[in-house]
Amino acid sequence: MEIKDLRNGMKRVTVEGTVKEKAETREVRSRFGDKTYNVATAIISDETGSIKLTLWNEQIDQVNVNDKVKVENGYITSFRGEIQLNVGKYGVLTVE
Repeated sequence: MEIKDLRNGMKRVTVEGTVKEKAETREVRSRFGDKTYNVATAIISDETGSIKLTLWNEQIDQVNVNDKVKVENGYITSFRGEIQLNVGKYGVLTVE
């Protein structure tokens, strides 16, 4: 699938792209308990466009700028008016 074809609400998407940017890691508190998680945003692109990829905890250290990544079984959400690619509990993030 190409990045230009991604739309809010899509599920079970498989996308490949190159990491162009990676934001600083920040901590967020869980809505469901007293846990905190690390989260960072990366921007991945292919020849058709770019999208934000949300990275959680150990995923953050796996991904660096200029890496080729593949997300399998991911899903698309909208946050503050921008669509984002999420790996989720059932998805797989592969760094090539």
